[in-house]
Amino acid sequence: MAKRGLAGLVPTTMAVLFPRLDRLWWYLALVSAIALLGQELARSSAMAAPAEFEGFGEDSDELEEDASSVYPVIVPPPVVTQSGFETDRGPPEEEIKHSKPSETPNPSETPKPTIKSHSDYWDEDEFEGLPPFELNPPINTNPSETPEANQGSKKPKNLPPAGPQSYYIEFFCVTFLIAFAVNYFLGRRQNEQIALAWAAQFATKDGIFEKNFSLLGTGDGNDTPLLLKEGQNVFKFYASGRRYCQGLLATMELQSRHDLISRMYNYIVPCKDEVNIEVYMNEDGMDAVVFALARKKAAKSMHKETRDLQQYASLLTPPSNRKWLSEELVAIAESREVALDLVTDTVLDQVFGEKAFAKYGRGLISLHFTDQYLSGSHRKMLRFKFALPSASNMADMTRLIAIVPYYIDLVGRYKLSTQVRAKADSARTKVNQELFKEQQVARQEAIQRKKEERRKNLDETDTKLSAEAIRRKEEKDRQRQLKKSMPKIKMTRVH
Repeated sequence: MAKRGLAGLVPTTMAVLFPRLDRLWWYLALVSAIALLGQELARSSAMAAPAEFEGFGEDSDELEEDASSVYPVIVPPPVVTQSGFETDRGPPEEEIKHSKPSETPNPSETPKPTIKSHSDYWDEDEFEGLPPFELNPPINTNPSETPEANQGSKKPKNLPPAGPQSYYIEFFCVTFLIAFAVNYFLGRRQNEQIALAWAAQFATKDGIFEKNFSLLGTGDGNDTPLLLKEGQNVFKFYASGRRYCQGLLATMELQSRHDLISRMYNYIVPCKDEVNIEVYMNEDGMDAVVFALARKKAAKSMHKETRDLQQYASLLTPPSNRKWLSEELVAIAESREVALDLVTDTVLDQVFGEKAFAKYGRGLISLHFTDQYLSGSHRKMLRFKFALPSASNMADMTRLIAIVPYYIDLVGRYKLSTQVRAKADSARTKVNQELFKEQQVARQEAIQRKKEERRKNLDETDTKLSAEAIRRKEEKDRQRQLKKSMPKIKMTRVH
């Protein structure tokens, strides 16, 4: 049986093709983290690129002077010609010196380009009042102090500090992903342990379900899995082969421990692991019974929200002549006779009594027995809702599970008295008539809505017709009305 329990944990193909909401959140978190990482890297590279050119405008003059000293301007020699008039100032002495050796140019020799610097174009008489200009700047003989080395040694301004502070978003995303992945595997394992502990306690050999049902699991073979895993936190168990009922379906809805966000939310708003047991009764195995049992606050909400309880049942006050439920519990029934017959002394002593409930009944959430269940294909059902303990304390809910087969036999054998049955039948007839009226009203509204839509479509088509088509249509309508207004003549043949 343990192998059957482990084999049921294989996820179905539909769960892989269509992931549940918690797995979809995991995918979205992974994609978001990757997108944030790429965006931060692009932003860091974009900030570093402009930083290399900071101060470009401020140091432009210095760069021009360095470039002029390193890369001098090569210009062709000026052509010296004899001017037709004399000026007050002659040509600079440097130009005369350069021009003397070349007074008689040799056409066979190509002129060599001369290197001119800023001092060649400087005129001290023209620019007066300026600081003295250094005609021959000092030549740097140290190659390590060249402008290229200075530019390499200069650090760009306003760069972001290198270190862990520049990647705090990436660190946060990676840390969140690692925590999410670790929590996913740990939470999934915890949920599987709880489900397996429940199945091992009540569905294996010598368990309550094994003693009361002939078929456990979803198949007939020995290798049939006991549990069917529909999600990381949803497990189902099916049993059949018992009188008065067609089968039993137990659905364990556990906390989303595999989802890190859900687990953090559960720390703020605590919730319990629950198991919902639904027993599908035979049509002839249950009389007209509507009964519910829950805690005071939950009982009021059940009476308002559940349709059959709202239509047929009411909250009951404790009887004064017999032992009754714990003060924390409230019964909802169609009649007092039904409640007194279903709340037996055995159940009070085992679970629902004042002393037994404090020790064995803390896991009870609600009971609901009805022959007017409208939410599914089965109308006659017994529904049990319990809170699951931890995997190590699963034996604490043994008495709660034991009342399931007990109530199957009790409700299956139970028969109403003549007076209570007549009252129950009249109440159901009245409810059915009201339901039929509601259906008729809804049907008439649907027919009227279709007529209005058809009329609206005809009006739209009439507006699109031409004048000649409208005239022909009106003529046909007039002839049809005349034909209807003419008296009908019956012809007989006389032989």
